Amino acid sequence: MEKGHLNPTMKGTPQGSVISPALTVITLAGLEGKLRPASENQRKGKKINTISYADDFIVTAASAELLQNEVMPKLVEFLKTVGLELSTEKTKITPIEKGFDFLGFTMRKYKNGKVLTKPSKINIKRFLKEIRELIRKGAALPTDKLIHALNEKITGWTNYYRSVVASKVFAQIDHELFQALKRWALKRHSRKGIKWIMKHYWKSHKGDNWRFYCLIKDKEGKKKTLFLKRAIDTKIRRHIKIVAKANPFDPFYKEYFVKREQEKQRRCKLSYDTELTGLKTIQPY
Repeated sequence: MEKGHLNPTMKGTPQGSVISPALTVITLAGLEGKLRPASENQRKGKKINTISYADDFIVTAASAELLQNEVMPKLVEFLKTVGLELSTEKTKITPIEKGFDFLGFTMRKYKNGKVLTKPSKINIKRFLKEIRELIRKGAALPTDKLIHALNEKITGWTNYYRSVVASKVFAQIDHELFQALKRWALKRHSRKGIKWIMKHYWKSHKGDNWRFYCLIKDKEGKKKTLFLKRAIDTKIRRHIKIVAKANPFDPFYKEYFVKREQEKQRRCKLSYDTELTGLKTIQPY
């Protein structure tokens, strides 16, 4: 629809439609088999593997030379056969020691030999910008509506990153939120003193002396407290990788998926039964 006139689409897929990534997955099926060596010894030596999500994918190898001289030609050839072309602007070869971003995550190998996955700095900045913009535009909003809007964004963002190394980032998000809400309150009540503002919008709750809140009425008309959600309250739960050969439609793996679901429920219950955030309380291995 453009300027009130309907232009029928005769080819292509709708923007944001689920059929687009589904078709991409089908098109790129077999990519890993084309790139990886046939023998097991070569696989262990060259370490060529692929990780893909729709049209975004990573190819790993033992060295940059191997990626440039062996993987890239095969990759270009494979994409050409399915009618696709590799984007040179979005493609780069980088050592894992420097780290790289993928789907909003930063993966990097540190000097101690550990490979850690964290929220990317770009996504952190983008999220904080959205939060500050929401608070700025909500200058005239009732406090309860502002809290509900912020809670939705905080819940969605923290749930996306709850499976990686994100506790320090969550604490940073809470600090930036406090500063933004403090500026919001000072601007909203320019004639009130700082002590009145702090007492009016923040109170002590479960050991935290600075919980942003407001009073609302429930269905029965009784007053109750509505708190702003803290990002740090989101429990960190590591994702357990599914066995590559496991297929939920194969009866042989039925017991495997039943046990996996049971373990998932156990970990969820364990994480919600504790007030602590951290692997020591919710990581079963």
